[in-house]
Amino acid sequence: MKPPSPSPSSSTVTLRKSRLSPYPLILLAFILLVTILRGEGFLRYIFSAKFNSHRDQNTSSSTKKKLVERLAFAIGESEKDCDIFQGRWVRDESRPLYDESECPYIQPQLTCQEQGRPDKGYQHWRWQPSGCSLPRFNETLMLETLRGKRMMFVGDSLSRGQFVSMVCLLHRIIPKNGKSMNTLGSLTVFTAKEYNATIEFYWAPFLLESNSDEATIHRISDRIVRRGSINKHGKHWEGVDIIVFNTYVWWITGLEYFKILQGSFEDEEKDIVEVPTEEAYGLAMESMLGWCKKHMDPKKTRVFFTSMSPSHEKSIDWGRVPDGNCYNETGMIDDPTYWGSDCKKSIMDVISEVFSRSKVPITFLNITQLSSYRKDAHTSIYKKQWTPLTPEQVANPASYADCVHWCLPGIQDTWNELLFSKLFYP
Repeated sequence: MKPPSPSPSSSTVTLRKSRLSPYPLILLAFILLVTILRGEGFLRYIFSAKFNSHRDQNTSSSTKKKLVERLAFAIGESEKDCDIFQGRWVRDESRPLYDESECPYIQPQLTCQEQGRPDKGYQHWRWQPSGCSLPRFNETLMLETLRGKRMMFVGDSLSRGQFVSMVCLLHRIIPKNGKSMNTLGSLTVFTAKEYNATIEFYWAPFLLESNSDEATIHRISDRIVRRGSINKHGKHWEGVDIIVFNTYVWWITGLEYFKILQGSFEDEEKDIVEVPTEEAYGLAMESMLGWCKKHMDPKKTRVFFTSMSPSHEKSIDWGRVPDGNCYNETGMIDDPTYWGSDCKKSIMDVISEVFSRSKVPITFLNITQLSSYRKDAHTSIYKKQWTPLTPEQVANPASYADCVHWCLPGIQDTWNELLFSKLFYP
């Protein structure tokens, strides 16, 4: 908050009483102005919208300046008064940033063209912030920055999609024999050998330990999360230099309450309590920030959190027939105020509240609103089906359309452009 400026009258009185030269006071006012402006610059530097707010508003300007100067990986500031998460989608025929066929790391659940999608329009859109522009994604800068370092995405299959997008954006400038991808349990590691760098994905849909932690067999409807169990997964995150968290979809069960295990999954008699979903989610956020405070050095590392990824399961949300969804949707939503029923604002409020109380430097990637417009970009029916379709499903494609995940290349490349921007130009 800006300190109140002294009134002209009081300044005049002070000068008259002391009979001092005005020059020292002019110098003092100039120093104060610079300090205030640097303080405001800090706010733009670290935060994005209200959700990136994580600092005590009473922090002194000098402290803020020191924090800016030691923010890891930053090479410059974003444009003045620019919120890169507010803007519009513009047609760009130079996109996509890579071809689906050129990136062998995309899972068949996300290769929409290979799975028969007839249109490519969803690939040719670029996010244009209002009043400024995103810096161009620079593969060389990203890889050089990661030299000798680890970058990790932590979360569910949507985090995996963002991880694969990042790999696809970078792998083309790495020689064929200079890269590898390996999966062992919950951890998948892409290695750029020449750079001694890794980009990793770790499966932890709740961040906390849960009964859905098996990376290959995790489809459990009766979901349970263990309180205070962040270290179960966190031990695999130690030593990373850039970490990108996400968790949301798995918390949304359609029920008002969520099951929390008080003891251990090994206990013969389990002590399980039910708490409101927002409270349970808040526990996960608190645990995540506590882990970051203990294990992430703000002078050397960076922490990001990607907001909820919208689904488009209910076409009634955008004014279509009640029983439809993203199936056969090839255009985007043009209402700038659109907010789908799948995105719980109460969860966003939890994130805002928890982050605002935390002293942990964390950058919030607010991809929710901009992704909400893109009902055209989901995998829909154009993905590998792991079980044969029934005659009823074949007759009604909307019944098996995937309106949660996104085609690649596509919108998750934009998420990584935003990550790139906040990493280097916060």
